[in-house]
Amino acid sequence: MDGGISTTAGADGFLPSLLPLASAGGINPLVRDIGLCLVFAGILTVVFTRFRIPSLAALLLAGVLLGPNTPGAVIDRENVSTIADLGLVFLLFLIGLEMDLRKLLSSGRVLLVTGLLQFPLCVLFGWGAASLAAAAGWEGLAGPYAPLYVGITAAASSTLLVVRLLQERFQMDTSAGRVAVGLLILQDVWAIVVLAAQPNFASPQLGTVAGSFLGIGILVALAVLLSRHLLPVGLRWIARSPELLLVAAIGWCFGIGLLGASLGPVAEALGIHLHLSVSMEMGALIAGASLATHPVSHHVVSKVAVVHDFFITLFFVALGAGIPKPGGAMVLLLAAFMAAVSLAARYVVFLPLLYVNGMDRRSAVVASTRLAQISEFCLVIAYIGQGLGHVDEQFTSEVIFAFVATALATPLLFDAGDRIHAAAGGLLSLLGMKSPAEKGEAAAPPERHEIVFLGFHRVASSLLHEIERRHPALLGEVMVLDFNSEIHPAIEKRGAKTHYADFSSMDALRACGVEHAKVVICTIPDDLLRGTTNLKLVRMLRSLSKDVVIIANSLTLKGVGELYAAGADFVYTRRVEAAAGLAPALAAALEGGIAEYRAGQEALYGKVEERDEVLE
Repeated sequence: MDGGISTTAGADGFLPSLLPLASAGGINPLVRDIGLCLVFAGILTVVFTRFRIPSLAALLLAGVLLGPNTPGAVIDRENVSTIADLGLVFLLFLIGLEMDLRKLLSSGRVLLVTGLLQFPLCVLFGWGAASLAAAAGWEGLAGPYAPLYVGITAAASSTLLVVRLLQERFQMDTSAGRVAVGLLILQDVWAIVVLAAQPNFASPQLGTVAGSFLGIGILVALAVLLSRHLLPVGLRWIARSPELLLVAAIGWCFGIGLLGASLGPVAEALGIHLHLSVSMEMGALIAGASLATHPVSHHVVSKVAVVHDFFITLFFVALGAGIPKPGGAMVLLLAAFMAAVSLAARYVVFLPLLYVNGMDRRSAVVASTRLAQISEFCLVIAYIGQGLGHVDEQFTSEVIFAFVATALATPLLFDAGDRIHAAAGGLLSLLGMKSPAEKGEAAAPPERHEIVFLGFHRVASSLLHEIERRHPALLGEVMVLDFNSEIHPAIEKRGAKTHYADFSSMDALRACGVEHAKVVICTIPDDLLRGTTNLKLVRMLRSLSKDVVIIANSLTLKGVGELYAAGADFVYTRRVEAAAGLAPALAAALEGGIAEYRAGQEALYGKVEERDEVLE
């Protein structure tokens, strides 16, 4: 039996085969390999997280350590790759679930125009750079496909890394954060096009390519039709059994995938000689996208995410195990070249597009810098390209090395956007990318303002709404200092004034006449501030004026005392304010009067869902 489990069904086959295995303490080879992958991945992920190194690098290193090029335990790549293929399907299914096309279409010119042009322009930029390098004698970039794959690698950023860092830093709702996430989704849409066209790179005949896109169109139509008319019925049947939602979601994912794969044979049976079959991976992406606007989509994400993490772990470990031993310094040099091309594309392509389409210079630099890494999707595309014979195993390993390098640099680059903008401001101005102040968009602030907001985010948005609702006469006395000029028109529409300024600078505060205000408020917490803290702001403000009333906020209880000692007149903490608001609600609920309490709150503040604020 060679330590395996017989696949013979029935009491005479399956059960007896288990007895020797159990008594001998044997382990099925597949189970052993998966176990080794999870153990190595678990240990390295914990260590890498401790030192703030991206976990994807840990998974790839686990694969390298378990691969054939290192001593010790070696896994069978075929065993793990079988499970890893399932991980790829789940990855694309979840990406599809996050693709709300209606939101994308309503995102405006900054996102739509940039997203539509950025990917092909980056492919062209990367292809040109790689072609020049190949002409200079770099053999690793020779061939008809290598420059094209370098361009594709330079065109997409890592959804997993960027979204995770935005969530950890609570910056999903910032201007740069929203644009970055939108671009990531549009890059995924472009990746769909690449995946559809990839099998036809070798013979890009119009009929073959048209057949592939026709198959995708048919599958999209069928998925939308089924998701609107058949799927809701099934979901209603299991509404009272949420544990079945995972089974239904996985069934939907693979059902649409198998339906796409069968389009070709069905067409042949009908006498239609077109290549209509859609890959299982593409089918999973379409299955997820067809569910994205369904009310249960967020429940599906939470259920599938657990299984997805398991398979994705094996997927990246398998990729790491497939990295060949570098064949000399040239492999690492080419990987560094790919990483450099990807980084350069962010400033040669991303930045100008964002700026020209209406984003202010600082936010454009920050968003471009945060997207300065290679996408895990590019690993998938290179992996598939290797299977199609477009690139060799060595090229795939170069893409993986480049991915690891940019992934390790991402946390550092993520916080470097403001510093890069400050350092490159003069050069950008010479190139025609001027700041709002240089363009004359920021008028000189009046000499005196009753109220000054340092920065504008969620709390400031709600506070401005309360001033508008309760004390509208004060709106003309409110000045907002913020460098996100995109929201300035919406603020000014409500009657407040705005000024483009970096309020972390003493000179900027003095130039804006902050010392003449009666009240200065900083509602932005330290985990969102860049280049300063509430404590530093309070100290600067107090040095400017002994009379101004300073209101600040603290993330920690200990920080409240430090802010008062620095000169703050009032310090609030979001956790305490929220708890103070919840306590009477809890008391009302215990006394059976929660409905009356809610009605009273809505009478005082209005219905929250109907508030018309600058920020949602």
